[in-house]
Amino acid sequence: MNKLKHLFCLALGILTFSCETIFIKPSASNLNMEDFEAAWNRINDVYPFFEFKNINWDSIYTIYHPRVEAARGDEFYLVLHDLLAELKDGHVYYHTDGGGEVYPFYPQRHFKDRHAYSPFVVRKYFDKALFLTVSETVEYGILPDNIGYIFLAGFHDDYLKNEFPAILEYLKNTKGLIIDIRQKRGGSSKNVEAVVTRFMTESLEWPNVYCLGELIDIPLFQPKGPFAYTNPVVVLINGSTFSAGELTTEILKQLPNVTVVGDTTGGGLGSGSSCPSEKSISAFKLPSGKLISTPTGYFEGYDGQQIEWLGVPPDIRVEQTEEDIISGRDKQLEYAINMLK
Repeated sequence: MNKLKHLFCLALGILTFSCETIFIKPSASNLNMEDFEAAWNRINDVYPFFEFKNINWDSIYTIYHPRVEAARGDEFYLVLHDLLAELKDGHVYYHTDGGGEVYPFYPQRHFKDRHAYSPFVVRKYFDKALFLTVSETVEYGILPDNIGYIFLAGFHDDYLKNEFPAILEYLKNTKGLIIDIRQKRGGSSKNVEAVVTRFMTESLEWPNVYCLGELIDIPLFQPKGPFAYTNPVVVLINGSTFSAGELTTEILKQLPNVTVVGDTTGGGLGSGSSCPSEKSISAFKLPSGKLISTPTGYFEGYDGQQIEWLGVPPDIRVEQTEEDIISGRDKQLEYAINMLK
């Protein structure tokens, strides 16, 4: 009995010690204030839209400093989230400890249009199944009346550089082409170039791109590939078209055979990947190892106006709602089809 009592007391002691270790013992170090200072200074040094967005970053420091002082443990993430949200920028994000990207801000036009499109409704307009590329980022096919269709699901990695030539080869004899860039965000300017240069018959300047406040010189676009697609093209956009999707739209709008249909894009052309210096890299590691990412430059429209916040407007506005999709109609796609018949 005494032996059992001794073992019970030993186990109870271990359990008590373990609970104190897990729940009571304070953290050995706290880098919340160091992280806050580093994040604020990084953004202060590189963020390009303070004046355009009328953001007083100094006053924001004063507001958030006491919140950081009061934060305990992972409460700092809530403060960091709110701090980054002050930029109202769809390219700003932070990583959680689990590695996920958290975006504190989405444009209002995205929320308006995020359910105003459905790939399942689009497929109803085809009498044959669409093709899906190996990367699963592009869906394409031919509509009745010999109208080509390409849905671009993203501009990341090298997917479009590798896959777009074969897609366009398949569709080269169509009498018109629909490029669907609704519901897109992010990606590489190299993939943008891989798409837009296939529709050019002569060189074209890039829209102005600024990095850390300086205008960057980028070589002209040059036509690429064995042929240029010169038949009529309709580009479909909406409020969820974002970032590289907006850049693609803005460039294609300059071509004589292209018409943009739908609704104004989300408004996010901050950049970091197109900038040459190491300081202009978007991602930035804080003292604790947490990662934040902010634009360090931006693209303008060809008219010299900001696309950030303002978006790229269509040539022909065709509004579409979630109710249209629920009823099984894609009015923007229908308009494009009728244009190309």
